[in-house]
Amino acid sequence: MQLNKTVLAASLALAMPAVSMAAETPTHAFTGNVGVFSNYLFRGVSQTSKEPALQGGFDYAHASGFYAGVWGSNISWLSDLALYTGSSLELDVYGGYKGSFGGDFGYDVGAIYYYYPGKKLPGVISANTAEIYGALSWKWLSAKLSYATTDYFGYAKSDGSTYVDLSATYPIGETGVSVLGHVGFLKVEGNPGGVSNDKLFGYNDWKVGATYALPKDFTIGAYYSDTDAVKASYTVNSKNWAGGQVVAYLQKTF
Repeated sequence: MQLNKTVLAASLALAMPAVSMAAETPTHAFTGNVGVFSNYLFRGVSQTSKEPALQGGFDYAHASGFYAGVWGSNISWLSDLALYTGSSLELDVYGGYKGSFGGDFGYDVGAIYYYYPGKKLPGVISANTAEIYGALSWKWLSAKLSYATTDYFGYAKSDGSTYVDLSATYPIGETGVSVLGHVGFLKVEGNPGGVSNDKLFGYNDWKVGATYALPKDFTIGAYYSDTDAVKASYTVNSKNWAGGQVVAYLQKTF
């Protein structure tokens, strides 16, 4: 789902070789990525109960600014919560349009669908979630708003939930090292049974870390993440999925 996706995007940018300003932008571009992570965090919450994850995806980009892609990772949270049987995969399909203006400014608008194969138990709300998003960026700063057009990852009556992502990825000269920082704000809509979803499951999260570009389009990185989520709401099998966590990873782009 998209920390890792934010870090992934930053890492891809770092790993791309410099090209001449005179080089012609290809009309069609295809790229791929694969990575091993010590933990899969999505918006500050572990999706693998603090266990490792193998992740990867493929992307298409058109010179006009249109793009589309697919991305996947192993997960365990649906089975850990006894909501699904035979569910160990997250598959994201997305597309949108991005461009630049005023030199250093950029924009990105699109939609993403988070799909979880497997059989949900009777009475369980589907975890599959659709979001639309819009983002603005300036050099190494970005701000993104995501809006759920369906129930938010299985929470009842939670369509309209939002997540605000403020991020920075700052390259340190020509060292190949970039430092990153992030704060996020999740608001979960809905009051099923008169109980506020947001009071139970809404939170703010943050992270700090660094990446280093290696030869042959490899990237290593690490970061620390934490949230102010209600501990009881995210503790499963004695593990607080939303607590302070360190993630390290190795990625390859092609």
